[in-house]
Parts: sequence; structure tokens; C-alpha cells
Amino acid sequence: MNITTKQFNLLTDINLVWDFLVETYDRENDSGRPAPFFEYALTSSWMDNSYSFLDRLWFDRDKVVAFVYYEAPVTDIYFNVRKGYEFLADELVDYAISNMPHFGGEQQFVLFGGQQFLKDAAAKRGFKQVYEYEDMIFDFKNELNYALPEGYHFVDPKNIDIVKCSKLCWYGFGHGEKGEFKDWDKYDDSLEWTPAKSHKDGWSSFLSPSPHDTPQYYIIIADKNEEYVCFSGMWWVPQNKLAYMEPLCTHPDHRRKGLAAAALTQHYKKMKALGATHMTGGEGPFYKKIGYGKGSHWTFWKKV
Repeated sequence: MNITTKQFNLLTDINLVWDFLVETYDRENDSGRPAPFFEYALTSSWMDNSYSFLDRLWFDRDKVVAFVYYEAPVTDIYFNVRKGYEFLADELVDYAISNMPHFGGEQQFVLFGGQQFLKDAAAKRGFKQVYEYEDMIFDFKNELNYALPEGYHFVDPKNIDIVKCSKLCWYGFGHGEKGEFKDWDKYDDSLEWTPAKSHKDGWSSFLSPSPHDTPQYYIIIADKNEEYVCFSGMWWVPQNKLAYMEPLCTHPDHRRKGLAAAALTQHYKKMKALGATHMTGGEGPFYKKIGYGKGSHWTFWKKV
């Protein structure tokens, strides 16, 4: 083996990382995050990309065999490792401790059910598990069948209004307490919108375009006044037969009416027809109630 390393380059390495994460995705062994997890964060306004040069790739000749990276907050560190290269665990963990963001002692490792080799390496260096939870998955061997409530309708993805979507995400993700949503047409420089400006001016945290995003599979629900009230994103990864649902939100005024369940039902119908075998979700009673089951086991480790 000829192991080398390279720092992640935001402008050139998106496809390299995507392909590596697709190739190494292992649902059954829960060995790390699927490909959309990293790219979704990179293209979202809530993500701080200013430290992305610290993310590091490991190669065996021209093949990527490991990736150490952060998400949000920047002190949460993740590891994806190709099967057969678990022997790199000590090196990966040492790199993370020495070089990845660790402001104020807040650094923590996010490790998964199939990453015992990394847990062992972290434990040897004084890390201990401080928290855990189950991120549930819907298995398409089961059926998801929730009808759209009366008075609502699905929006054709070809006709998505980005401003309406931004407004929904603003309130749906709890930003309304920061102030009212500010529409683009209230700004003279509206064409110069950037994710960074969205934070500064108090706009929505809607997504930027992404190389592997599949907006044609988004599900958006509107009310009788054509206001968007529920949004569910979808990343289709055919190589993994994975329907990666992200993000999901419902406007506070329209919750507890079954809209999210109806949106996920639409995903289920569309993605199963394409060959998907499972769909991601989240933690919490909502997912369990509608039929989600065992998924990915997240554990959080800190140095104590």
C-alpha cells in the first residue's frame, strides 16, 4: 500500500468525495454517513465552510480510502473509512485531535454503529461517549400510505417558487422568532443574494444549488391560497438505492394535520418506483409513529 493524504479543496473535490461516500456506503453495517450528508451541508447557509481546508482525504495510490471532515458545528468531526483500511484509525483520530476545529474544548467525534475501530482509537486517547441516538430509516419492504388532508395540494416541482420555499423554511425551521421573513423584492441588490447575506439580513436559510441534488423529486405542499406549508427535500442516490430525505419542515400554523406524513408518502411512492429500497428520516416519535424503524446509530464522544 502507498498511503498519501490531501487536504480537501472546496472547488475541485466535491465529486471525489461524493464518489467515495457512494462507493463505501454500507447501510447494514452503519459504517458512516451517506454521500448527501456532506454535500447538503456544504451548500447550506447554516454551514461554516471557512475551515473546510482542514478536511483531509487519505489515498491508497489513486483510490480514496478515508475522509475526516466536519459538519455543523465545526467542532463535530466525522470519519468515513473504506473497508479494509481500518488500520488507519489511530492516524485519523490523531489528525482530528491535532488539526480539526476544537475551539474551547468543544470538539467531539460523531461515530456510528459500525465504527468500533474508531471508538477504540478515540477511547485510547481519553475520549468517552457522552450521548447517543437512533436516526431512523423507512424500509420500503413496508408500506407508507398517508393521504393529503383536504384543502391542500402538491406543487409541481417544475414550478417551485424559490421565494415561497425560502419563506416556508424561515418559519418552518423556527426562525420566525428572529423577525418576519424579508422578501427578495424588498432589496435593490436582490440578484446578489448569497447564503452569507441570508444570515446577515435575516433571510431564509434556503439551499444553494448542489452538484448532486435532485430537486425534481422535492415534495412541496401548498394550501388553498397557494402558500407553501410543507417542504420535503430528496436526494436520490441510485447506486445505493437510497432515498435521502433532507430537509423536512412544516409551517407552524399547519402542523399536526398530517402534511409531513403525506409528503413522505409521496416520496415513498415515487422513489420506490425508481428502485429505492429505503428512505432516511430522523429521530423522534413522529418517524416511529408512521412506520420508520432501525436506522443509523449516532454516538458522540468527547475528551474528558
